Amino acid sequence: MVAFIGLCVGSFLNVVVYRFPIMLNRDWTEFAQEHLAEQASAADAAQLPEQSTPAEPFNLAVPRSRCPSCNNLISAWQNIPVMSWLILRGRCKNCANPISARYPLVELLTGCMSLGVIGTFGFTALGLGALIFTWILIAATFIDFDTQLLPDQLTLPLVWLGLLINLNGNGIVSLHDAVIGAVAGYLFLWSTFWAFKLIRGKEGMGYGDFKLYAAMGALMGWQVLPAVILIASVVGLIFSLISIALSRSTSGQAFAFGPYLAIAGWVCLIFRDTVLSVFGGGA
Repeated sequence: MVAFIGLCVGSFLNVVVYRFPIMLNRDWTEFAQEHLAEQASAADAAQLPEQSTPAEPFNLAVPRSRCPSCNNLISAWQNIPVMSWLILRGRCKNCANPISARYPLVELLTGCMSLGVIGTFGFTALGLGALIFTWILIAATFIDFDTQLLPDQLTLPLVWLGLLINLNGNGIVSLHDAVIGAVAGYLFLWSTFWAFKLIRGKEGMGYGDFKLYAAMGALMGWQVLPAVILIASVVGLIFSLISIALSRSTSGQAFAFGPYLAIAGWVCLIFRDTVLSVFGGGA
């Protein structure tokens, strides 16, 4: 049951990863146009670009999913997680254009991670909270990977969710440790950001990373933060070296750090006691 639910949620997360950045971009564009229109005088208003209104609503529910190549609507049977991709052999039924393998991979990843969470915490309120935390984490990870953007609409709920999970004393850590973890996580990367900017004169990471790290501290306590940042740094370095070796990036090219924070955070969530014993942290 957990695997099936995870696969279905993974299918929905594919929609979130693709559509949510577009929704944010439209909102920002609309806000900027409205702000410019308010500031412009009547004489200058005619020189402003016309505000474009989408022909149809665009959100996580509408319009229906369709092939980006031929614009053909995708039927219900073509939306079955993993199975549809296998049946269609990774190609659109209408135009035979390739369908990215990332869609079934995200579904499989979500299903496997969901099993890992329930296998660790069981069918409990803590398990449900950790499951929701994991699903949001997956969406934030792939959005950051694609756009180098960690939206507040995802990272801030993770912080509040982490605190709520530990609210009544039946969570992973005490509320005291959770609050200190959230504050310490944010301030550590915030301080690192400004130290790097003062020394090098440029920004080394985004504010979304601060909030994501704070969410790790809120969920698992301040004790796990050193392990998270160390594992994330090592994993990020390995992926960067592989990418450079495959000539997909250069040594000076910016890359998203959020996915590596997410990987490290989830590993520490599932293996928290083992990680703390290895890194010498308190339980």
